[in-house]
Amino acid sequence: MTTIDQLGAQLERDGIDILHVGLFDYASVFRERRLKREQFLAWARDPRFSNTLPHWDSADSLFGGGPFLTETLTLDADSLRPYAFEPKAAAIVADYAGPNRDLMPRAVLARQIERAESLGLEVRAAFEFEVIFLKENAASLRDSGFSAMHTFMPENKCWSGQTAADQAEFVAGLEKAIVDHGVSLFAVAGELGPGCFEATLAAETPMKAADDAAFFRQAARAYARRQDMTASFMAHMGGAFPGIGGHVTLSLRDKKTGRNIFADPSATTNQAAKHFIGGMAKLVPEAFALCAHTVNAYRRFAPGSWAPKSVSWAEYTFTTAVRSVPSAEDNARLEFRLPGADCNPHLTLALMLAGGLEGIEQQIAPPEATPFGGPDDIPPGATRLPRDLKDAAERLRASESAARHFGEAFTTHFAKACEIEHAALARAVSAFELARYLEG
Repeated sequence: MTTIDQLGAQLERDGIDILHVGLFDYASVFRERRLKREQFLAWARDPRFSNTLPHWDSADSLFGGGPFLTETLTLDADSLRPYAFEPKAAAIVADYAGPNRDLMPRAVLARQIERAESLGLEVRAAFEFEVIFLKENAASLRDSGFSAMHTFMPENKCWSGQTAADQAEFVAGLEKAIVDHGVSLFAVAGELGPGCFEATLAAETPMKAADDAAFFRQAARAYARRQDMTASFMAHMGGAFPGIGGHVTLSLRDKKTGRNIFADPSATTNQAAKHFIGGMAKLVPEAFALCAHTVNAYRRFAPGSWAPKSVSWAEYTFTTAVRSVPSAEDNARLEFRLPGADCNPHLTLALMLAGGLEGIEQQIAPPEATPFGGPDDIPPGATRLPRDLKDAAERLRASESAARHFGEAFTTHFAKACEIEHAALARAVSAFELARYLEG
């Protein structure tokens, strides 16, 4: 374990003068303090932070009772990474060490990583996000009451080489902002819809992969604002915009041999992968809120969208919830395609692991593969996903499996947080509703 003195020596050696230290909340926002190195090292001998993070909603409104005070922290020295937007600066992630520890996303994921290790398995994971850039800044959005949505690249077509050529400078700048934030990046490319890009992150250890995903969104948003624009990760913005995803890809390796347990000489989905899918098919509908914790996330599952409507699977198919990519080589993997771009990456990866590991342990058979099904097709016997956030919260609260995997304290509390979020928007009336119903 790295001591404070060792960390201080590393910071001095690397020329780091400023530390951004914080925790990820339920929306994956990095809630931080900015400290000079000397002040950081003094603070780090007894690190504390407000305990409010798991007790407020996406508008920073507190729910539930206190007491609200500062809680002790642990610093994850392995999380130290460059900070892209300030010279001689770095970011480091902390976790609660007191009563709120088990309520936080990183702790929920850590529990599943430890479980995988106890089974003799190492996890490798990577996220892939779609993001939509708007020609709107913070002021213009608010001045229009968030009704102005001037698009960037309205002429864009999916995977267009013309977009890549036209926007080469913009893409290169975006890529630099991501990489300079310490994020392992595989590729950036244009995607479907106006202003839409896709960033494929590189495979990492599971906690680093989830941290990368959260810091990627911070880097993309900050880069956009520096271009006088806005980067949106809303799952669905309506109108002419596509629903956008936050997919996670995963493989498991035997700790002793390093062998990818999903790899098979026949280059088809083997029993280990099928059992993993079987466990996901059982748990995901019950604990779906972990990968879809906003009201807007469920707009993406409207009929006619590309998003699957149940935990279906098939080899290579993009319209299923789980896409198996079999191989005789080390690159065999499973891709979870249900989460939207607004998902919490730590909780999403925890959900995938919890279901999959139980599937392997219990040798749970998956549903039949549906390679020819469309995203709206519900395979026979498949459990439908929750229809909205309230439904998802109720299923999560009632799930004995979720309580066992994620802890009763987290499951109960997160279900309450989702119910609060749903209630906050239940009485909101959109301009579309007014136009449709106001005059009878």
